[in-house]
Amino acid sequence: MSIKIEQFMCRSDNFGILAHDPASGETAIVDAPEERPILDAIARTGWKPSVLLITHHHPDHVEANLALKQRFGLRIIGPEAEAAKIPGIDETVREGDELQLLGEAVRVLETPGHTAGHVSYYLPKSAVVFTADTLFALGCGRLFEGTPATMLASLKKLAALPANTTVYCGHEYTASNARFALTIDPTNSLLKERAKDIEALRAEGLPTLPTTIGRELATNPFLRWHDPAIRKNLGMETASDEAVFAEIRKRKDVS
Repeated sequence: MSIKIEQFMCRSDNFGILAHDPASGETAIVDAPEERPILDAIARTGWKPSVLLITHHHPDHVEANLALKQRFGLRIIGPEAEAAKIPGIDETVREGDELQLLGEAVRVLETPGHTAGHVSYYLPKSAVVFTADTLFALGCGRLFEGTPATMLASLKKLAALPANTTVYCGHEYTASNARFALTIDPTNSLLKERAKDIEALRAEGLPTLPTTIGRELATNPFLRWHDPAIRKNLGMETASDEAVFAEIRKRKDVS
């Protein structure tokens, strides 16, 4: 990885992110859940930010936009489809756009489902993707503004990234996601091992992120709609991918 990343907690369970290019000194913030923890991270690292990348419009991802913009003169970049809902936005992006940031090309992936205009930011050179509330460790976002088909398409897009891609998500939901995943995929030995590791990390107050695309493909039920064991467990052996995904999401919503 050519960039450095500082991950830290905001609010009750949000992750804040600073991404820094040592060569140029450029720093980006990914989403702005809460001002104070972000300021603390900036002071701790000494990385002065110049840009704020927004993934979607929910308040727990944009709350500190204006305060940070006023303090640092940040350029705020966010999804075109949600521009009217993102405080202080300066530049909009959509599928296929590339931003020259942090010493490399940052690709914009439209990943709607959680919200209608959600985007993820993919850095191929560093093999990193910021997925916010589309893909979680062992989970995916609730479908507040999208359909199962919409979210499934977004997850397939992320699942197609190289397996070694490091994934930074928006929330520390992994322990509860692991408990649910075991109800969907109870015979998965890799999932069982991972659930024990997650329990140990959380017992020590340590984060469960980042993860990788490869780890999620092996253990995240929301990326395993095709798996015969999961389909058998659900009684949906011949169902469509969309139907299987929708059933898993429905069960998580009431778990």
